[in-house]
Amino acid sequence: MSEAPIDKSIDSTSKPRRQMQQGTNALLKSKEFSTVRTLLFEWIKTNIVMFVNAGSLIGTTVVTSVLGFAYWWVAARWFPPEAVGLGAATISAMMLLGMVCILGLGTLLIGELPRRPGEEGPLISAALIVVGGVGGCAGVVFALVAPFVAADFQVLRASVEDILLFAAGVSLFAITLVLDQALIGLLRSELQLWRNTFFAVAKLAALFVVSLWLSHRVGLTIYTTWLIGNAFSLAVLTGYVILKKGWSRRTYLPQWGLLRMLGFAALQHHIFNLLYQLPSLVLPVLVTILLSPTMNAWFYVSYMLVNFTFSVSFALTTTLYAMCSAHPAILARKARLTLGLGAVAAILANFVFQFATSQVLGVFGHIYAEQATWSLRILALGAFPFIIRSHYVAIYRIQGRVLHALLPVSAGMLIELGAAALGARLGGLSGLSLGWVAALCAEAAYMSRTVYRVAFPASTVVWFWCQVKKLVPTSLIDKTSMREREGL
Repeated sequence: MSEAPIDKSIDSTSKPRRQMQQGTNALLKSKEFSTVRTLLFEWIKTNIVMFVNAGSLIGTTVVTSVLGFAYWWVAARWFPPEAVGLGAATISAMMLLGMVCILGLGTLLIGELPRRPGEEGPLISAALIVVGGVGGCAGVVFALVAPFVAADFQVLRASVEDILLFAAGVSLFAITLVLDQALIGLLRSELQLWRNTFFAVAKLAALFVVSLWLSHRVGLTIYTTWLIGNAFSLAVLTGYVILKKGWSRRTYLPQWGLLRMLGFAALQHHIFNLLYQLPSLVLPVLVTILLSPTMNAWFYVSYMLVNFTFSVSFALTTTLYAMCSAHPAILARKARLTLGLGAVAAILANFVFQFATSQVLGVFGHIYAEQATWSLRILALGAFPFIIRSHYVAIYRIQGRVLHALLPVSAGMLIELGAAALGARLGGLSGLSLGWVAALCAEAAYMSRTVYRVAFPASTVVWFWCQVKKLVPTSLIDKTSMREREGL
């Protein structure tokens, strides 16, 4: 039986059709890819200010941490232990005094500079002069009084030069703190990144030089390198600004009347900042008192690692405050962006800390990997409620309602410390970590309503529902609504 002949004409026409279909599919895919690429480019372009400024703040944390590690490695290698200990103590005292002496002016400038175009220079100059003077006076008082409390600080008042040296360090540190925050308010965070980089490199180079040239190395020698680093970075930044914009006395002449008018707002920010930052300063002390100094070493390493994750949310919300203080209309859109980016950062960090805990802590020694594993895992979960808390604070700052947030933040601070102390009594280091994170979750539960209402106002929810109705068949929505009514 003979086979039917194959129709070659059909085969010859189907092949070009398949090729044409493949070409059409490839063209559609290329168009879809081009559309996605265009949308992504537009999204990045729209939010480039947020990315640059928040990225600069995160970069500052990375640079200062890495070069700070190198700095203390050189100090430990070339200086005697007693000099390193005294140097660390005097630097810690300088930083604490500097934070107290900025009087809330740094936070004030972040929000006020965008609202006062043309008055940036006079306002920054007045704030820097005030904090520099207050810092210097506080440094003199501390140098004279501290030796009565701790004999090791006797070196601070050994001579008039030593007193003035310590006071100058506190003054310069307070100035740099406020200046960095002013640059954030101007949305020029890249300048504070460069200033901090110059500071970290200069103090490291100064420490290396004095370790080679000086035979008599004391604690104040280490302290002096910090002063040199701050002075050098300020000089470089000042020179850059003068070269870029020129020198005009009227541009930088302080406006004392304007600063006095904002004095009460600065005081509110100052009290708020102290309450907000108190738990992070007290927790290591609490661990030492309730548990032991050894356990505090394990806790501090875990807290230091997790704190880098917290710094991402802090950088995002600080930039949010700077961008939206003068333009509250964009707050909802930008808040959704920072919430999303903060959540992504928290998820990625937890992926590392939950599944590679031993490897991360093993860098510091096997004893840390054995004793601090669960503490790190628990503390890492605190990144999620911290996102809500940091946005809550930024929202109240943007809305100018800092006074209204004092009570919730004060209550949250007491709950955090109380829960951490109770957890330490019941479960040791892991119990303390769990108590603190549980307190953060309680705060986030209370604050989430405010954050949600700002980030997702009614108009946004209605728009989202309209988009869903366009995508979902009408019959399915009607059936769902009918079932809900029948259920009621």
